Amino acid sequence: MIKTYFYDHELQETKIDIDLSKTKDYLKNPDNLLWIDLFDLSIQELKEVANIFDFHPLAIEDCLHDSPRAKVDNYEDYKFFVFHALRYNEESDNEITTLELNVFVGANYVVTIHKHKLKWLGKMDAICSKHTRYMDKGADFLLYALIDGITDEYFPILDRISIRIDELENEIYDEEVRGVTEEFLALKRTIILIRRVILPQRRIFLTVDGKWKFDIREENVPFYTDLIDHLERIVDSTETFRDLVNSALDTYYSIINAKSSEKLNVLTLISTIMLPLTFVTGFFGMNVPLPFQDNPRSTIVIFVFLIILTWGMWRYFKKNQLL
Repeated sequence: MIKTYFYDHELQETKIDIDLSKTKDYLKNPDNLLWIDLFDLSIQELKEVANIFDFHPLAIEDCLHDSPRAKVDNYEDYKFFVFHALRYNEESDNEITTLELNVFVGANYVVTIHKHKLKWLGKMDAICSKHTRYMDKGADFLLYALIDGITDEYFPILDRISIRIDELENEIYDEEVRGVTEEFLALKRTIILIRRVILPQRRIFLTVDGKWKFDIREENVPFYTDLIDHLERIVDSTETFRDLVNSALDTYYSIINAKSSEKLNVLTLISTIMLPLTFVTGFFGMNVPLPFQDNPRSTIVIFVFLIILTWGMWRYFKKNQLL
């Protein structure tokens, strides 16, 4: 599926679904802007667009295969970007997945390619079909709008992760080992994936010796500065969440070990108390003649002695805080 949005600078309006065969005519005016969005594309559609702009075969190959990390490739007439959005489903076995977005940015055109529906691009489709809000400030501003919208979708996910960490910190004192451990491990996997996605994305927009890695108009620089701030906040949040999860998991294991040690201490004390009782009853239970074995009071004396011995040992352990 191919959607097109063309901003005519002279008419100050946006046209949709234009004839791609006239692309060169549309782009003659450097102030015009063309956005082509390819979704769930066929190879034929991709080749058609690639031939119009003479995209490099390696860049086209990247569009056909999922790339594990964000990047920017600098070609002579255009830049090729790979970004990742996130889809979060807490109830799924794979609660977080990445959705790849490939972007070609030329002097006055932007081509986006994605295999899956992206929520933010759907909103931009509705806006750009009626307004010039994202189309009248150049290709670099349209790129910013695309990435800023995807980046903003990270924050609700981070908010939910923060809530889950707080819930787990309250549950670690009374939940079963397996359930809480699985929750912690799922959270760790989610945080690691977010970091793996966002760190390369942030590096794309970092300046080198005060220079951007691609051309940005002076009036659009503040927008990219704000975008970097958002990316830095996401990175800082993931680092904080990673430390919180590790600390909570360590605390949980400490609690489990303490409970296990407590149970072991109780069993040890019971065994210690039972040992002399077993010796006494075993001694007087031997099938050999013993003093006073014919006296009926001997059973009462032995029984009282066992009670006093048990009580004395209990008092000793209690006094020495062993119980």
